[in-house]
Amino acid sequence: MNPVINYGDGIYAIDAMYIRSGLATIYLIIQNGRAAIFDCGTNASIPQVLYALESLGVPASGVEYVVPSHVHLDHAGGAGAMMEVFPNARLVVHSRGARHMADPSRLMEGVRIVYGEAAAQALYGDLKPVPLSRIVEACDGMSLDLAGRILTVLDTPGHAKHHLCLRDSRTEHIFAGDAFGVSFRELDVDGRASVFALTSPVQFDPQAIHASIDNLLVREPGAIYLAHFGQVTDVRRLGGDLHRLVDAHCNVARKIHAGGKNERHSRLVDALRELLVEEGARQGWQIADAELFDIFSDELDVNAQGLEVWLDSLS
Repeated sequence: MNPVINYGDGIYAIDAMYIRSGLATIYLIIQNGRAAIFDCGTNASIPQVLYALESLGVPASGVEYVVPSHVHLDHAGGAGAMMEVFPNARLVVHSRGARHMADPSRLMEGVRIVYGEAAAQALYGDLKPVPLSRIVEACDGMSLDLAGRILTVLDTPGHAKHHLCLRDSRTEHIFAGDAFGVSFRELDVDGRASVFALTSPVQFDPQAIHASIDNLLVREPGAIYLAHFGQVTDVRRLGGDLHRLVDAHCNVARKIHAGGKNERHSRLVDALRELLVEEGARQGWQIADAELFDIFSDELDVNAQGLEVWLDSLS
């Protein structure tokens, strides 16, 4: 099992081992022997979570909340399986995503369309529905009481309409899912993190994501915890970079779209590779282009898909 990352103040990270190590994080928030889980990984992540809880002395019965940031399956694919092994937990999910947790068949069908039947099954297995009686539909400002530690729900659309974040009363830190981009530890330069934008299908909305980034920044958190991957600080600088990169993605997409739809996806991916290399030079990433493209291989393709859906919505 991978080691548990201890960020202090009862906050721990688990590598979900989704596709590769260092790609997706599951967070534990622990207070007085009670636990909340933020983001769920996939069915295959469950042993990692159980190992972490056992090593931290928290029984399965001590998990009170399971909170997927949104219902994309790298964040919520393991939710149903988690609810089976954590008998006292409630699943807290954005009101727009709740029905998909009760009946995940449409989520799986969407993944099959994107990845194909075999790859979808290999990545996510059989999704397990969550009984409606155990689902809490979350709304902006809702408070979750974890043994006196208050986790406040923030409605943060833009990446998806069903995206939420949590603000922790003990640290004033924020658990951001995909609302604050991606930050891979391989790219850190002398401990200095950087971010890259996510423009994933099918609900990418640049105006909404800009507003959600500002919604997080105005709270001046000392740290933000990203699904991809881990804790980042120097939040004000990273937020400025993320605003710039969202705009850069949209500008690239408009230029490609102006050239017509012929081979638009491949041209978009090539343009995003160029944008990634430019950002690497700006940030001083000490990594060869080939390795950089390998790290971002899925993100570039999915970002391009999301930009295409967005472009078509403007027509």
